[in-house]
Amino acid sequence: MDAQKDTDGVRLTPEQLKSRRQRNIAIGLAVGFFVLLFYAVTIAKLGPGVVSRPM
Repeated sequence: MDAQKDTDGVRLTPEQLKSRRQRNIAIGLAVGFFVLLFYAVTIAKLGPGVVSRPM
């Protein structure tokens, strides 16, 4: 039973592994870009007066 467990599953080819890595990098960069975009838009909408407002 244990020997059968080792042979089960999907083995990816080196090309598939490279494709997966490139896709993960692209997704990570896209998410990072959107995080920075939302941050920049939020700061721009708040304006410069947010720092000097009375507390």
